[in-house]
Amino acid sequence: MRILHLDTNHPLLIERLNSLGHINEEDYSSPKEIIESALETYEGVVLRSRFKIDRQFMQAGKQLRFIARVGSGLENIDLQAAEDLGIKVISAPEGNSNAVGEHALAMLLNVMNHIKRSDMEVRRGLWYREANRGIEIEGKTVGIIGYGNTGKAFARKLSGFNARVIFNDILPDLEDEYATQVTLHELQQSSDIISIHLPLTPLTDGLVNHEFINTCKKSFWLINTARGRNVITADLVEALRSGKVRGAGLDVLEYEKASFENLRNVESYPEPFRYLIKADNVILTPHIAGWTDESKEKLAKIIVEKIQEFSLS
Repeated sequence: MRILHLDTNHPLLIERLNSLGHINEEDYSSPKEIIESALETYEGVVLRSRFKIDRQFMQAGKQLRFIARVGSGLENIDLQAAEDLGIKVISAPEGNSNAVGEHALAMLLNVMNHIKRSDMEVRRGLWYREANRGIEIEGKTVGIIGYGNTGKAFARKLSGFNARVIFNDILPDLEDEYATQVTLHELQQSSDIISIHLPLTPLTDGLVNHEFINTCKKSFWLINTARGRNVITADLVEALRSGKVRGAGLDVLEYEKASFENLRNVESYPEPFRYLIKADNVILTPHIAGWTDESKEKLAKIIVEKIQEFSLS
C-alpha cells in the first residue's frame, strides 16, 4: 500500500512498513488543503493529531483504505464519515497506557505531598516542614472515571498503596482484581481522589463541572491525564478556591489547540488559567502523560502490527 505520514513518529514505524513492502511518503509541513489535493493516490494515512480529519478530507482520498492514529483518542477524526466511506480507523490506546498510569500516579504523589511547593521554597532558602506535611494514599478511596487502557494502568499502579480503588465506566462488567465498578454517584460519594481517564465525546465534554464537583461528598484531589475539555477550568478554580478540590494535577487543559501541540490565546490567558499557573496546590504538565521513550516505540510497533493485519485481511 502507498501510505502518507503526516507527523513524525518513532523511526521504526516507517522502517518496518518499508520492510513489509509498503510505500511510505512523508509530508510534515504542507497545509491541509495541499495534502488533501494530493490524497487521491494514497491508500493509508498515518498521523498523531496534526489537524482534523473530516469528511471532505477523506472523500479526497479516492483510494483511501485506512487512517491510523499513533495514539488513543480519536476526537480529531470524523468516525461516522470514515464508517460511511468504508475507511478503517486504527489507533493504539494500549501503546501509552503504562506511561499515563505512571504519570497520573506521579502527579497524585506530588499534589498530596506538596512536592512542587516545598521544592520552590527550599530553592529560596525556606525550610517549612510542618506547613508541608503530606497526606498518604494508603487508606483513601481512589475513584477512576473511565476504565479503559489508561484507567486500568493507573489502578494497577495503585495496587501497592493499600487504597480502595473504585471506577465508573459506560461499559458494564469491567471489574477486575485492581478495582471495583460502581455508579458515578457512588464514586462521587466515596472518593478522596478522582482521576479522569476518558475520551472526549459529547457525553464527557465538560463532565467535571460545578454540578459534578458539588455532588461529591468529600473534598478531593483531582487528576486529569485524559482530555482538557473533560474539566471546566473555571469551575475547577472555584472549587480550588473554596477547598472542595484540595489539589489538582493537570496534564491537559481545555485551552489546548486541537493538535495538542500548543495553547490557544497565549497572548491573553483567561483568568482561570492565570489562577492555575500561580496556585501552589496545582501541578501542570504539557500533555506529556503518555509521552515517554518507551511509549513512542510501543505506539509505533502496535500501529505497524495493526496496519499489516489490516492489509492482509
